[in-house]
Order: sequence, then C-alpha cells, then structure tokens
Amino acid sequence: MRTRSPLRPALLLASAALLALAGLALPATGAQAAGTGPCDLYASGGTACVAAHSTTRALYGAYNGALYQVKRASDGTTRDISPLAAGGVANAAAQDTFCAGTTCLITKIYDQSGRGNHLTQAPPGGFQGPDVNGYDNLAGADAAPVTVGGQKAYGVFVSPGTGYRNNSTSGIATGDAAEGMYAVIDGTHYNGGCCFDYGNAETNSLDTGNGHMEAIYFGNSTGWGSGAGSGPWIMADLENGLFSGQSAGNNAGDPTITHRFTTAVVKGKANQWAIRGGNAQSGALSTYYEGARPAVAGYNPMHKEGAIILGIGGDNSVSAQGTFYEGVMTTGYPTAATENAVQANIAAAGYATTAITSGTKPTVGSAVSLRATTSGVTDRYISHAGATVSLAPVSSSSAAAARGQATWTVRAGLANSECVSFESKDTAGSYLRHSDFQLGLAASNGTALFAQDATFCQQTGKSGQGTTFRSFNYRTRDIRHYNYNVYLASNGGVHTFDAASLWPDDVSWVVASGLAP
Repeated sequence: MRTRSPLRPALLLASAALLALAGLALPATGAQAAGTGPCDLYASGGTACVAAHSTTRALYGAYNGALYQVKRASDGTTRDISPLAAGGVANAAAQDTFCAGTTCLITKIYDQSGRGNHLTQAPPGGFQGPDVNGYDNLAGADAAPVTVGGQKAYGVFVSPGTGYRNNSTSGIATGDAAEGMYAVIDGTHYNGGCCFDYGNAETNSLDTGNGHMEAIYFGNSTGWGSGAGSGPWIMADLENGLFSGQSAGNNAGDPTITHRFTTAVVKGKANQWAIRGGNAQSGALSTYYEGARPAVAGYNPMHKEGAIILGIGGDNSVSAQGTFYEGVMTTGYPTAATENAVQANIAAAGYATTAITSGTKPTVGSAVSLRATTSGVTDRYISHAGATVSLAPVSSSSAAAARGQATWTVRAGLANSECVSFESKDTAGSYLRHSDFQLGLAASNGTALFAQDATFCQQTGKSGQGTTFRSFNYRTRDIRHYNYNVYLASNGGVHTFDAASLWPDDVSWVVASGLAP
C-alpha cells in the first residue's frame, strides 16, 4: 500500500482434529475443550491454518515448539520462547530471566503450522525502512505485557518504523484462491499511517497493483476507505485501497472499534470477501461486510502473491502503529460457524491487561528534578533553555532561573495515566516531548500524537539505581543523555546516541526533589 519446523506428524494432526471437533460442539459462550486451539478448529472446519503466529500462546492444542525468538543487546545471543506446556501460554519468565539487566528485541515469530512461514525483520521495499540498511526496526520484547489465562505474556508492539515479513512462503493463497485470516490486536493502539496490516502481500516488497494484497488493516486512515464514526476500523488492505466494503469509500456498517483486545477477521474467495470483528475478551463476532469484490479493475479476479506481512504495508510503508498478539492465515474460505468457534476459543483464553511500568512512580503533582547517574556528570540535570533541552550543571545555589529550568511538575501521563508527563515548572503548559528522537520543550497542542510523544513510562533503573523513563509510543527507546544532549535512545541502535557503551547508566535517573520551590 502506497503512502500508506518441520511438519507435524499425521498422528498429531489427527488428534488435533478430534479435539477441534470437541471444541465445536460447545456453546459459543462456553470454554473450549482442553487441548483445543484456533488452528484445530479451523482444521476441523476444512480450512486448515497455513500460517499461525503468536507471541502469547500456542494456537494448536498440542503445539509445544518455539513461539518466538528474542535477542539481547548485552551479548547478541538469542533464545527461543516456548509455551509453558503444550497448547499453553508463552513462558514469559524465561524471557524475563534471559533479558534481565539488558534489553531484548523480538527477532523471529515462528509459524506454528509447520510450514516454515516464520516472520522476521522486514527488508526494504518501495519504502525504505529506518535501519541503516533499509530494514525495518524490531519490536521490543517486553513492550506489550498482558496476561493470558492469568499468566504473563508479551505481544508485539509496533511503533512507526517496525515491521516483520516473509516473502518466500509455503501454502499461502495466490491469485484468486480462497483464504481466511484473523488477528487479535490492541484496539486502543493505532494511528492513521499506512499501514498496520497482517496478511497476504507482494513477494517483492513493492506495490505491484490492485488486488495483489489481501490483509487485515486496523487504524483510522481515511485516505481510501472508512467506516462509521471517527475510527479506528477493521478494513482490508487489497493494495491501492483500504476497503471497508465494496467501494473505496465509507461503509456505515463498519463500526468504530473500542475494544482493548479486538478480534479482526478478513477472508476472501472468487468475487466475494468479508470483514468480521468483535471483542476478543467476550461475546460473538459481527459481520461488517460480506459481498462482492470492489468493482474496479484488478480486484476481480484477485492477484494475491502469498507473502506475509505484519505491521507494514505491502510496499513496506512503515508509518503505522499497533499491537499484535496472535493471528493465523488459512487455506479456503472459513465458515462463520468455524470463525465463531475460534472467537469463543480466543475469549476463553482470557486476555487481560497488566502493568506496563515497574519501579517507583514519581508522585503526580510533585516538583522534581531529574539527575544523571553516570559517573562524571552526577551534578547535571535535565534542563531547558527555551525549547532546547540539555543536561546542565545545576545546584541549590544556582540562580533561580537555572533552578526553574531544571524543575518539572509531574503530571499523569497525557496518553496513559499509568505513566507520567513532565510539565515545565517555569513554562506552564509546556512539556518534555520527543521529536525525531530528541527531547525538547513544547506547548501542548491537544493532539493524540503530542500526548504520546510527551508520555514516559517509569521502569526500574537499567543500571540498578534510579528510574528509567521509556517512551510510551516508541517502547524500545528510553530518555538518555549523550554528549550533554537528551534523546530517546535504544540500546545499540543505528544512531550515534544509541551507542551501547554506558547505556544502562545514561538511561537511569535519580528523581530528586525539585530544585525550584
């Protein structure tokens, strides 16, 4: 979209199918049979999964292989994260132990179907990625904590510039062949950028024309299509159009979605396709559109190519954001009954929120000064001179103006009250805000983007002391001083200020009493 493992043994598949049948026999609101996963249900409906991705849980009742892989910054080693038990929730504790004292990125999301359709760092395409080699960024391994059935797990937090892809797949629909797909996503994490997608895309990472994609889209872009209200909406990215219905316009039957955990469904076959959706925590799916393909050249018949994308558009458009927990792609056009059984399984899994912060939260309403902990600069604080923010030497004996510039009033996070925002003590209404990964002082303009840019989530200090403040909307990046300037930095990233040397110390801050009264 422009501007915008080895195969399972047959015996195991047979067992999964039997379990799936048991699951389908249950009422839509009941718990699923033990050992039944979404892909068992699809298989029993005759539309088997050909790709199954999740960082939170197994999607087959008997699956006990790797769910995803993480890589830690401290030594570059990787570890696969598997379920706690076959068919169960991811072993988040194993990740936490492996990544303790450093940072980890999600480097691979394994395909549980056995077809090897794993997702890895997306390469450059029609739109270059933000990496120095044009590749997209990787998601922070601990950026999207949740619980599933009461067990801690992590989703895939996609900031603009983050993306995963597989351009060489097995079994994914091509041409006008039928397919289905669903994704469980965060219905509160979105923007109007192109394009937070999961599904079928071009194999060369370029826009190759109308009908060459069929992917779930979630966001509030109005550049092509839209639904009721102000969004966000579940739509379909069919390439060169985000469709909420038959035409590239408004479908009043496609509602604004507000569920924290949202199930999004798109499926298509010859001259027919559909959008369905619902609350991933409870209730049934609704159908928002089912009917003919768009009456525009290229969409009937379709020209699907069979690559898989996550978090980006087909040509690697990388300006969108969102959070992904699980999703699959199937062969064939699933029935509503099968999808309804899958929805019941998702609801029974028990997705729930958990804290995105750790350590001690500064007291909202208090006046604080943020002091560096790195040896040699422990007399310096985050300070501003006009709109410019830097690390400045300030003390209780400094002039009143200097002390005021280094003092901040703690506010509940403008984008999330679990986190904090820092309002200037001497310039009321202006906040610490990042732009191009550098911190400055700016007056609030009331937009959602400003609120996100000015919100920082407290974490236990990475050096073992103080507090680390993570960006709310770029969760691989923390407030860091470097050469007396103040940035949002990742541990060992592509920018000079991302240098791994001294990173734990440079992102750890003492939250001291305000230097100004």
